[in-house]
Amino acid sequence: MFKAIGVIELKSIPKGVEAADSALKSAGIEMVSSHPSCPGKYEIVLTGAISDVTVAVEHVKSRFDGYVIDASVMGRIDEQVIRALFGTQVGSRSGSLGLIETFSAPSAIKAADIAVKTSKVEIYDLRVSRGMGGKGVVMITGDVGDVTAAVEAGANYAKSVSTLSSFTVIPAPHEELWKQM
Repeated sequence: MFKAIGVIELKSIPKGVEAADSALKSAGIEMVSSHPSCPGKYEIVLTGAISDVTVAVEHVKSRFDGYVIDASVMGRIDEQVIRALFGTQVGSRSGSLGLIETFSAPSAIKAADIAVKTSKVEIYDLRVSRGMGGKGVVMITGDVGDVTAAVEAGANYAKSVSTLSSFTVIPAPHEELWKQM
């Protein structure tokens, strides 16, 4: 059976721990991760059948409404996004480079998923929350037209949920830039 993921970000660590417990008790889901993130936020990643993940995320959103910063449910998340989240995605250092920066982890993950489903691109890197002031950033590579379309699609999603910080496409990054990334 294909598993969905749900990502919830809360603005309180104690309420985040309580919300993680509540989510686990509300539906037949599994916890992928549950931890504090920058700056003083709490991030929960759940998996299971899409109906169960949806129930758990909606339960947390309703019960902890004043503490939820952002939440997202993704049914058929692209495998590249999963690999990038766990640090096992090996991105290509060629072609153009596109970046989408968001104010939350859930929106960065969903923007990444939308971007890779929009056109033929690869995730170079995906970073969420830790060490970034709670922001998320996705970096994608590929032909400039594909990267532009992917970045626009991901950025439009983040903008639609009011979490877009910024975005850019660099058509031909300098070799020294690739070496430093």
